[in-house]
Amino acid sequence: MTNLNDIIERIDLLAPIPAIASQIMTKSQDPGSSLSEIAELIANDPALTANLLKICNSAYFGLPRKVESVKDAVTYVGLDQIVELVLANGVADNFSKGLEGYGLGEGELWHHAVTSAYVAKSLAQRYGVSQNKHLIYTAALLKDIGKLILGRFVAFSSEKINILVHSQGYSFNDAEKNVIGMNHEELGAMVAEKWSFSEKLIYIIRHHHLTDESAQQDLETTLIYLADIICMMMGICAGTDGLSYRFYSDVLKRINVSEKDLQGIIAETSENQQKIEQLLKLF
Repeated sequence: MTNLNDIIERIDLLAPIPAIASQIMTKSQDPGSSLSEIAELIANDPALTANLLKICNSAYFGLPRKVESVKDAVTYVGLDQIVELVLANGVADNFSKGLEGYGLGEGELWHHAVTSAYVAKSLAQRYGVSQNKHLIYTAALLKDIGKLILGRFVAFSSEKINILVHSQGYSFNDAEKNVIGMNHEELGAMVAEKWSFSEKLIYIIRHHHLTDESAQQDLETTLIYLADIICMMMGICAGTDGLSYRFYSDVLKRINVSEKDLQGIIAETSENQQKIEQLLKLF
C-alpha cells in the first residue's frame, strides 16, 4: 500500500484557485450576498476583468455590441454565467493536464468537468433547485479534483486495481481505496478542506459517487452524481475508470427521474456539445 503521506503532501504542489475566484465562489454560495457585491469583486480585479471581457467578446457569445466593462458583461451575459466563467477560469490550468492513471489525455478531464457542470446546471433547472445553483455548478466542475494528485499513484497500481474491478466486481473508487489506501473522493475532499471550500462543497466532493447512504438522501449530491453518470454514459472523456462505478437506480426514482428524462438530458447535452467545445477553447 502506498505511503499516504506521500500523496497528501502533493496537495501543496497543486496550483491553488486564485484568491479572487475563491472569494467569488464563497459569495456565490452565500444566500446573504448580493449580486452587486459579486460584480464589484470582479470589477476590482484588472486581470480577471480583462480575461472576462475577452471571453465575453468572443464568437462564442456573439453579442450585438462590444462589452467594455463588468457591468456590460453582466447586462449582456447575465451574472450567473459570469460567475461560472470566473470559476472555470480559476481552475482550468489544473484540470487541463493529462492523467495517465485514468487514461485521460491533455484537456480530457477538463472537457469532462465542464460538460458535467453544464449537465448538473441543467438538472438543477429541471428539478427546481435555484438556491444552490452556483454550488451545484461548482461541485460538478471540481468533483474530480482528487484525480489530479492520485492519477500517478493509480498508474503505478493499475494492474492491481484492474484485477479488483474486472475480476472481483469492485467499483473503481473501492479498488483505489483497497490498493492505494485512499480514493479520489477522499483526496478531493482533503484538497477542498485545504483550500477552505464550504462544508457543503467538501461534502459533495467527498461523496459524489454516492457510496455513503446519507449522500443518497441529499439532492445536491445526487444531482452531481447523476451529471457524472450521464457524461460517462455518453462516453465524454470517461477514461479507464469509465462506468466502473455503482449505479443507484433507486436514487433516480427518489427524485423522479425517468428513463425518458435521462434520454432527454442526454439528447440536449449532445446537441450542445459543439457549443461546450467552443467554450473549452476560451480558457
